[in-house]
Order: sequence, then structure tokens, then C-alpha cells
Amino acid sequence: MPLHWEVDSHAGFCFGVKRSVGVVVSLLREGKRLQTLGPVIHNPLVVSQLEKLGAGVVESPEELSAPVAVIRAHGVAPEILQQLRQRGAQVVDTTCPFVSRIHRRAAQAVAEGRDVIIVGEREHSEVKGIQGWCQGHGYVVGDLEDVERLPKLQRALVVAQTTSKKAHFDAVLAKLQEQIADLEVFCSICQTTVFRQEEAAELSKRADVMLVLGGRNSSNTRKLYEICASRCARTYHLQSPDELAQVPLRAQDTIGITAGASTPDEIIKEVVTRMSELDKTMTNPTDQPEQAPVQAEAPSMEEVVEAAEQVKQDANAEPEFASAFEKTLVSIRPGLTVVGTVVQVTEDEVCVNIGYKSDGLVPRAELTTKENPLDAFKIGDEIEVEVVKVNDGEGNVLLSQRNIVNRKVWDSLVEKFENGQYIEGVGKSVVKGGLIVDVEGIRTFVPASQLSERYVEKIDQFVGKPMKLKVIEADKQKRRLVASRKAVLQEESAAKRAAAWEKLETGKIVHGIVRRLTDFGAFVDLGGVDGLIHVTDLSWGRVKHPSEVVKPNQEVDVLVLSLDKERQRISLGLKQTKPKPWETASVNYPTDSIVEGKVVRIVPFGAFVELEPGLDGLVHISQVAKNRIEKVEDVLSVGDIVRVRVLDVNTDQKRISLSIRQAADYGDETELPGGDMELGDLNLDEDLPLDDAAETSENTEETNA
Repeated sequence: MPLHWEVDSHAGFCFGVKRSVGVVVSLLREGKRLQTLGPVIHNPLVVSQLEKLGAGVVESPEELSAPVAVIRAHGVAPEILQQLRQRGAQVVDTTCPFVSRIHRRAAQAVAEGRDVIIVGEREHSEVKGIQGWCQGHGYVVGDLEDVERLPKLQRALVVAQTTSKKAHFDAVLAKLQEQIADLEVFCSICQTTVFRQEEAAELSKRADVMLVLGGRNSSNTRKLYEICASRCARTYHLQSPDELAQVPLRAQDTIGITAGASTPDEIIKEVVTRMSELDKTMTNPTDQPEQAPVQAEAPSMEEVVEAAEQVKQDANAEPEFASAFEKTLVSIRPGLTVVGTVVQVTEDEVCVNIGYKSDGLVPRAELTTKENPLDAFKIGDEIEVEVVKVNDGEGNVLLSQRNIVNRKVWDSLVEKFENGQYIEGVGKSVVKGGLIVDVEGIRTFVPASQLSERYVEKIDQFVGKPMKLKVIEADKQKRRLVASRKAVLQEESAAKRAAAWEKLETGKIVHGIVRRLTDFGAFVDLGGVDGLIHVTDLSWGRVKHPSEVVKPNQEVDVLVLSLDKERQRISLGLKQTKPKPWETASVNYPTDSIVEGKVVRIVPFGAFVELEPGLDGLVHISQVAKNRIEKVEDVLSVGDIVRVRVLDVNTDQKRISLSIRQAADYGDETELPGGDMELGDLNLDEDLPLDDAAETSENTEETNA
């Protein structure tokens, strides 16, 4: 059975280490003379390769002799940075962004009056750097016993060395929470470290042999070894591929391979290559009798190297470290769109591997999602980003997801501008001369004169309100939009008017809403176009002002009397939608019925009483009272409400004869028996000359006209 091996997918360089090494290689390629403050990486092989390229190593600022000082991924205390600058050195800080976050958070906590507790290895360079940012208020806790030795603290912040084991941190945290009432937690363990440890733990459970690759002075590699050794008895820590020859392997072994964050891909690949060659040289024991496992004799290192060389087409194909590293990199520039893989997620940013010497950072503000990045992204996700800066001043590649989305949105808005299409946005803030509107993330300016068809006194009324706009100017160079809400309103109004005119025709009854009143009539909105009901067409009765018949916002059905498209005028009638009073007078007011009416006019020979708008009857002076009167005004006044008896209805001549006197004779009864009235009771010949009767008829006609 051949050897079988499996490599941890999270093994090898983390983005912080890769970034540091990449910066050093790049500076050396530029001809810079530099020294790193401490080994840039906890891997002797890589450090040796860098030294061959010209990167010296010093342990303190006093030892620095090169003009350029590189700070490694572990970071340093602020006083170290100050000492380097005082010596006139150009400082290139490649501190891992996640370590820098711990520095900032620790300094902030101290400013807030909190002590800082660092869970990690006291002598580790990363921990020493963090402690330097605590300004004398930092305490290092390595185990539970260290927790018990802490002084009594009232308020504290707890952070973790980025390569700490999660289980260990949780145990220490539980103990700290028992001792400190006001304890703020900042879990700063690198997520890549967590995933690497979790996968290594799972891999070591099912492997016969675990190979942990990395420098013996590497903290995270040692922790990986401890995790694997607790699950797999045959776990080996290899610092160099050469040490593989010392590992006892059997042909049927399943081998798991993991590597610390400071282990380059070249070492992992070299180990895999040597295992492939080793597998070819192993004796297959399947034809031997079944017995206790016997260790196959491993070939010497010289034999493995010789076998490997035979399969190489070019004896000089093995590249030197710097060339091998740079061949894996891509060229980038500001504005370039790339697709990368998420390798780390925090609350503040997303780290993306884009194939460059440094992984890129997407700040939370440059993400398109409003969610917490921890909820929106996971390790391994692909993300399309734009390069904003190749170097943001701290050696980071600054990326943006929002820029790509904004560019696509911008192109879409420009296309709508060119096609005359509308866009939609929300009012954000008032500025001098107008309003800023957010249109899919693009700031758009709307001048005050373009906000409405009428003058706008308070522009802030549009803040927070959605609105439809039309782009009237697009500056493609500066990516600026100027838009108009007024243009949209005007075009929509014009469309409504055109549609309304198409539906209108003379003699048709339409529905509308009373919008405003004037002395001469009421304007009615017919759904995009206004028509006028003249005061004389509001009612069949007398109307002094339109408010007597209709109110603003009242819905009405009106008759289209006339249309004038050229002058955009529509004449409407309200009274025309109702029957004429004289057409139903004989039905509504039968002879001898008792009804109520209002005195609307007094003449020498009697009083006119309005039974309903447009329908008046005459009470002759002889029918006003039981006793003879000289003047109607002695008994009645305009506006009085009176009960009358209908004596006669003549619809042809439009005359109604009424009697107050006879209505009073019947008290509250509404119906009078027919035939009780004598003709002599009217005394028409005596009290109403023929000339007066004619006048009465003319006045009645005039009233109803």
C-alpha cells in the first residue's frame, strides 16, 4: 500500500508574515540597504535566505547601521519606533494589521483608565510590543497561576496574543471574570490561527503520522505541535525538509502535514516532493506474511535528493528564494479590479489574498454590506475588489468593494441620463443652494430651483424623503450628478394632462376633486387638468359664493359643458348633474301638502319662500296671516323659516301658490283634506290686481333663471 498524505489547507504563511517578507524582498530588489529589528520571521531557513539577499538582523535600535529599519510583523513598542527615528533611520513598519489593532485598543483602554491584561507568552516579541503600548499598565498572563498573582484590579481590558490557543484563552478569561468586576474583552486571536489549529486537530485525529513544519522558535508552530501531539502519538516537528529523513514511516501510513504561520509554501512543497520520491523507493510489504508492523527501511537523504534530481528536466530549475517568492506575485496598480480570497475577518476590516506580496485590507467603510463583516464574510469567500492604494503608508494594500459597486452604479446612472430615464434617491442633507440626494450611494445635487414647480421655502422638508429625479447634468470626469425633481413633476403633469384631455368630451359626466375656490367659481381637478364650475353653474338656486355649495377637497361629479384645448380651458357644471327643480315640483310638492321653506324676498303683494334651491313659491299678502295686514314686513322677515300649505303648482308657468295662514290652521299636520278651502278665502280679486299677478310671475321667472 503506498503512502498517503494530506496537507492542512490553512498551513503556511499567514497574511501578516507574507506581507512582511514581501516588503523586505521588494525593498531589497529596489537596492535598499536594510536591517530588520529581530528576525522578520520565526523561520531560520527564510531568515538565512533573506540574509543572503542582504537583509541584516539587529536586536536593538543601538545596533542599527543600515539606513532602513524594517519592523517585523510582531510589532514593537512605541519607544522603539521613536529611538529608530532619532537615529535618522527610515522606518518601514510591517506590523501585522491585527497586531496594530491590539496596540490601538490597548492605548485607548489606558486612556480610559483601564489596565490591560495580555494573555500570551511573556518573552514573545509580539507580547513585548503590546506591553509597550500599555504605558506601564499592562500585565502578562501565561497561565491560571499568573491570574492569581495579579494585583486587585477594578477596571481592565483583556487581549490575547494573536497565536494563542482559543481553549486556553477561554479558560484564562473565565478566571479573570471571577476576579475583575469591570472586565472588557477584546478577543484578538487571529482567525486564521484558529482555523489552522482546528483543522490540524481534526487532521491529527485520523492520521498515523503528523508532520508539523516550522521554526522551533515559532510560537504558533509550537502550539500546533502541542495540539497535534495530544491527538497523534507519532507527531514530529520539522524545521527543515532535511529532517524528514529522520522520521520513521511505514508504507501503509496516512500522514498529515500542517505548518506554522512562518512557514513558506516552498518548504511545504519540498516536503511533499520528498515524500513522493520516498514513496517510490519504499518496499511494498503486501506479499510478506502477516506479522507485527515492521518499519520499512527509509532511504538516505542522499538517495532522496538523487531521485528528485532525476525527475527534474533542468538541473538549474530550482529558483532562489526571492525569485520563487516574486514569481507567485501579481502586479497591481490603483484602480485595478481583482478577485481575491478572504483570509481574515474582523469587526473593522476584511483581509483578502489577491496574489500580491501583501494581502489587501478592505476597511468596513469600503464594504457594500451594512452587516458586521464577521456576519457577512467567512474565510475562503471570493470577493471582487478594487485597488485603492498599493501602499497606504503602513505597507498595506488598501482595497475597496464599494468602489466597484459605485462604478457600476455610476455607469447605470449615466446610461439613464443619456436615455432620459428617471432615477430614484433619498434626500440626505441641505447645502448652500440646494439639496444633496443619495442615489444608490452616489451623491447627487438638486438645486433649490429644481426641487418643485413652486418656490420652496424650507428645503429641509425633503431630507429623509424618497424622490424621483431626472439627471440634467453628468460630469463624468468628477463623477458628479445634477438632477431635477421639478422636471419630473412637470413631465408627469404634462402626461397626466394629455391623458385627461383624451378622456374628456362635451356632455360627459366626470369625477373630480374641488381644489380651490374663487369669487367667480370653483376649480376642480379632473386627474391632471383643472376645470372651472362658474358660480352660476353650481346650483339651480341663488349662490352668492361657491363656498355655499362646495368645499375644498370635496369629491364631485360634474358635467363637461365645453372644451377649449387651445386655451386649455374646461367649463364644468354641477347643477346640470341634478334634475331641474320645476321638473319634479308637482311630485315633490303636491297640492294641500304642508312643507317648510325660507323667506328669500318680500314684495308689496307678498313673500317669496324658497322650498329648495331654484324653487320658490309665492305667499300672497292675504295668505300671510289670519288677520288682514297692511305690510308683509309687519309679520315676516327675509330668512325666516315658515310652514306653508301648497295651494297650487303650475309647472308650465313655473308658479307655486303657498299659504302660511292655512298651514297654521292645521297645526302640525302635514296633509290637509282636499276641498276644505273656499275660493272666496283667497280674495284674489280684492288683494291682488291683475298687474300685480303679472309682476309676481315675472319675478318668479327671474328668480329661477
